[in-house]
Amino acid sequence: MNTDERQLSDLLHRLTPEPPRRVTVEDIAFRLANQAGSDRSGYREPRLRRSPRRFGGRGLVPALAALSVVVVAGLSAGIAVLASSHNTPPIAPAGGQTTTSASASVTSSAPSTPVEASTGSAMQPLAISGAPWSAELIDQHTFAQDSLVSADGSLYAIAPGSLARIDPATGVVADVPISGSVPGPPVVVGHTVWVASYHPGGVVDLQGYDASTLARVGSLTVVAIGALSTAPEGVLAAGPDGTLYVAAGVTVAAVDPASGSVVRQYYLRSGTANSLAVSPDGRTLYVGSGSFRVVKFNVSGGGLSGGGLPSGQVTGESTMTGGVGGNLVATSRGLWGTIGVGNSEWVWFAPNGNLSRATRVGQGAGAGLASVPVYSGGLIWIGGGQTLVCADPSTGHILSTATLPTDHGSLEYFGSADVIGASAYAYYQDEAAQRAGIVQMTPPAACAA
Repeated sequence: MNTDERQLSDLLHRLTPEPPRRVTVEDIAFRLANQAGSDRSGYREPRLRRSPRRFGGRGLVPALAALSVVVVAGLSAGIAVLASSHNTPPIAPAGGQTTTSASASVTSSAPSTPVEASTGSAMQPLAISGAPWSAELIDQHTFAQDSLVSADGSLYAIAPGSLARIDPATGVVADVPISGSVPGPPVVVGHTVWVASYHPGGVVDLQGYDASTLARVGSLTVVAIGALSTAPEGVLAAGPDGTLYVAAGVTVAAVDPASGSVVRQYYLRSGTANSLAVSPDGRTLYVGSGSFRVVKFNVSGGGLSGGGLPSGQVTGESTMTGGVGGNLVATSRGLWGTIGVGNSEWVWFAPNGNLSRATRVGQGAGAGLASVPVYSGGLIWIGGGQTLVCADPSTGHILSTATLPTDHGSLEYFGSADVIGASAYAYYQDEAAQRAGIVQMTPPAACAA
């Protein structure tokens, strides 16, 4: 038994002190069905930052759970159950590098009957007094503060109980219901919008939706090894070749969305994965855990593209004090993220992903609001309740800062800025006026990449 095999064996013995048993279709169906129930024993809902307003109330969780049982149960033929015993030797790919893909279980289902998205109406843009960059409110819906992303001329965000697509030209919002706790923004790969949701029993559900119609076009379920993180902050990422990476307990699963299979598994030596990012060149996977550690994995040669150096090796590891970290964003020369909680949360930049060299870039939003880095339009954008900045993604240097207004002493929040064409869009929230939605802005020349 070599060193990698011994580490894997020790890890699995630690996580499964009783003799393991084969993961069955019925097990997965039971776990998915249980997420509709009220019994949350042994499971803590991940922390999500959401305003108290509600967007499009849904009562579809039980129905979706029942549907998932039918879908999963109907797939007994052809479902691959990977490494149901920790005594099964890991698979060694070409080059001799031991991988751990044999320790995950994944099921996939055929696309469901398309769900017709509900669509709102357009509104006249509303200027926001004192706001920077000629900000105008173009819609009035409530979304998770750190969930706005852009792709192919559209905006996407997570609302309570739904995935929404926002037309930036009209402000019209279309949405489809989703279930589970969604700890982070959606990820767009090609013409598919992927959403990862956490469920009791260590189940991570990946749902893919057509970027134009929001019809569901893919469904994958990954069963985690070990407990899911109770403080997840961005658990889904995509490599440039289309591979999806999802935090699943003490591992990160690399999933091929086309085949619905786990192509590789990356293990943490300690801690639980709560955030991750992939470098733009697809060579490095950054995994955050605990309070606070970042582990760098070499993923060149893994994923879908193949070739290159052996994959799966840990190439670096560093720590930072200050609380729970997360919201990782990888750029060509470094890593961005957050650390701390509430008023003490702030954004940092670490050259080459080395936390010992991290510098503070943004300040906490305050009032329980999120302040997270977003990579869009070739720049890093950091919002919050006090300032909105754009920064150089390679150096951490702030290029422009705008002071945000207040409403009768209450903070007005601008976050998750994304760029489409010459405009920037952000999620806006004014608690004093009980107003929320997407704002359109014209950034200064300093924020043009």
